[in-house]
Amino acid sequence: MKSEDIIPLHVAEVTYPAMHPLAGQTGPILAFLIRHPQGLVLVDTGIGEGDAWVDENYLPKVRPIKDVIFGKREDADAIILVVNTHLHFDHAGQNSEYPETATLIQDAEWEAAQVDGYTVRAWVDFPDANYVHITGDTEIAEGLRVLYTPGHTPGHQSVAVDTDDGLVLIVGQAAQDARTFATGPADPSLQRLRDLNAALIHFSHDRAVLKRTPAHGVPG
Repeated sequence: MKSEDIIPLHVAEVTYPAMHPLAGQTGPILAFLIRHPQGLVLVDTGIGEGDAWVDENYLPKVRPIKDVIFGKREDADAIILVVNTHLHFDHAGQNSEYPETATLIQDAEWEAAQVDGYTVRAWVDFPDANYVHITGDTEIAEGLRVLYTPGHTPGHQSVAVDTDDGLVLIVGQAAQDARTFATGPADPSLQRLRDLNAALIHFSHDRAVLKRTPAHGVPG
């Protein structure tokens, strides 16, 4: 695989409500498509539609996940695996577009999602949902693994992809954005991700991509 085989998918824009640290700002929601030799892997699915609370508080501009994938000239009906970094409404909101498709989540994340208000339950718990529960770091396929990175949520996980161009990380919301990843205070999971010294780092809420600086050997 090449680093270009990890494709960012801009699936929504939101306006953060007053209760959010980024109140009043707009921001992107990204999912990611991985062109693995065994088939297409989708990381997160973005926001769903039709929830009154989400619509009122986040004013989302939603793009159907399949339309976005087709727009990248990839077959949105050929996804062989979904990985949810976590089950918040803006990361798992269109999971129902892939009923019966195996969807990897951490046990700890599923347990957390049973609490009322954690997510939009209808977007996560739907007919023919096929969640595969895992615990901790797990190799998915050759050169592709999930890393258990709790912090933002109890069961948050990131995705590591070995490519010909070096390690590529999809860190979900282990860091809100590239600046936080590079210079912000680190919890154990964030520090672990930094220590991997990946060639490229993608984020769910920032379209910027961190690249390793050759002179220093660290992202910047």
